[in-house]
Amino acid sequence: MIVYRLQCSNKHEFEAWFRDSSTYEVQAKGGDVACPFCGNTDVGKAIMAPNISTSKSGPKDSDLNRAEARAKEVAEQILDAVGKVRRHVEATCDDVGENFAKEARRIHYGEAEERGIFGNATDDEADELDEEGIEFFRLPQIRRDS
Repeated sequence: MIVYRLQCSNKHEFEAWFRDSSTYEVQAKGGDVACPFCGNTDVGKAIMAPNISTSKSGPKDSDLNRAEARAKEVAEQILDAVGKVRRHVEATCDDVGENFAKEARRIHYGEAEERGIFGNATDDEADELDEEGIEFFRLPQIRRDS
């Protein structure tokens, strides 16, 4: 496990644990790493001081096991919370599928009934919605590693 200090484009800093550096890279590029404060997926590594052991023996295995268990527990809590949000959205909003950007625009410009919607948008479509001032929130896909 590796811990990174991350920062979103809104300047919120937080720590996140990953199996290894390549796992972080894949998840960050896939938009799976979101700021816990604002949900922003535009996240990068922040400057952090390395954890340097002051003794020759380094951390005890029991300390590492506790830290790893705690990281797993927190990750499960986050996944559960994200799952609850996703289930709520799916239960109370209309699934517009691949037409998300088009329908969001129609609602924003008063051409369609105002209501909650969810669906899929490409990164380019999401950027265009953002540039037009159309508010939306990206729901992360939940992938649980067994």
